[in-house]
Amino acid sequence: MTLTARLLVGTMLTTLVAMPAMAQGETANPAPPNAPDQTPAFEGQTRAPLPETATAVETEVIAEGLPHLWAMEFLPDGRMLVTAKEGKLHIVTAEGEATEVEGEMPAVAFGGQGGLLDVALAPDFDSSGRIYLSFAEPRDDGNGTALAAATLTLDEAGGATISDVETIFRQEPTYDGELHFGSRIVPTEDGNLFLTVGERSDEPIRDQAQELASGLGKIFRITPEGAPVEGNPFADTADALPEIWSLGHRNVQSATLDGEGRLWTVEHGAKGGDELNKPEAGLNYGWPEVTYGVAYSGAAIGEGITQNEDTEQPVYYWDPVIAPSGMAYYEGEEFPDWDGAFLVGGLVSQGVVVLKMDGDRVASEERVDVGARVRDVRVGPDGAVYAVTENRDAGTSTIVRISSGS
Repeated sequence: MTLTARLLVGTMLTTLVAMPAMAQGETANPAPPNAPDQTPAFEGQTRAPLPETATAVETEVIAEGLPHLWAMEFLPDGRMLVTAKEGKLHIVTAEGEATEVEGEMPAVAFGGQGGLLDVALAPDFDSSGRIYLSFAEPRDDGNGTALAAATLTLDEAGGATISDVETIFRQEPTYDGELHFGSRIVPTEDGNLFLTVGERSDEPIRDQAQELASGLGKIFRITPEGAPVEGNPFADTADALPEIWSLGHRNVQSATLDGEGRLWTVEHGAKGGDELNKPEAGLNYGWPEVTYGVAYSGAAIGEGITQNEDTEQPVYYWDPVIAPSGMAYYEGEEFPDWDGAFLVGGLVSQGVVVLKMDGDRVASEERVDVGARVRDVRVGPDGAVYAVTENRDAGTSTIVRISSGS
């Protein structure tokens, strides 16, 4: 089935001309914080400066009028495999032609933040055709994040078929809600997977982010079959879920590996408190007991604590928020100044946030405005950056290509 996607190849949306920062110390986030009395734990933990020279970019729409997308992954032939929240997979060519993947998909709980969510290729996809899908799974008494493995077969005519779909992991406990499914999948070179999940937002169930017997608000490390990876930090802890890698997370919708193969994530805060973390085995990242930002009402979250000795500090945080979704580590020739930077999709900030690093600290923050909510961001085989945007009111998405224009 071929979708009727409006093609706007070459249409320029935005052009930024390279120019020096306007003033020393200027930041990409000039708005006042929601929690002005909170103090960062170390210098540079928030409001990093703009780079000395802004990056010149050009943006063009590859395809418009697509269904409401959530994630994108590049296939070996350069085409894009995308997930539609309603429960379908599509393949989009560089020219913007979108074709629905044939075959039976898992049932999804479509509504609110739920639906078909992330997609990732197995490291051996070229030989196995194996892919992974995360989704909000409908259950008798509610729903929860689940992970499925499947085979994707590409045909010579440019189409594709999905088969052998098997749910290999389920977040427990089940909860009847429409919020905070998390749901990023990060395969590692050894064939194992990181899977992020949310804490389901509501009080008091969100408190289970601190409980090792609960699968809410965690990052899991599992095998391709969905089993705990040998050596996981809580494998020998009584009553703990052996799949847990780290705990104390709110709603992680951004995750990637860096050039050394280490996991990095960005998670949603409340009103302030979006966090960049480098989650490590067995560590506690605080939510909801220790966090920056405030509740949506403006009240303190819990006791209003931002630091204690039992939880990890974020590498970086935002107040006000960018509302992060999607993340990539940049390696490519299109933007040499971004080499080694993290690219983070921004829903509220409506663009791609570029974090240049100095070791494991943020050296500068730059924003590429695309004028729409960015749900996912990927680096293409051509070195350009591709952003999936969404229009929630219309239930549609576009795919935008960001290049240097050179």
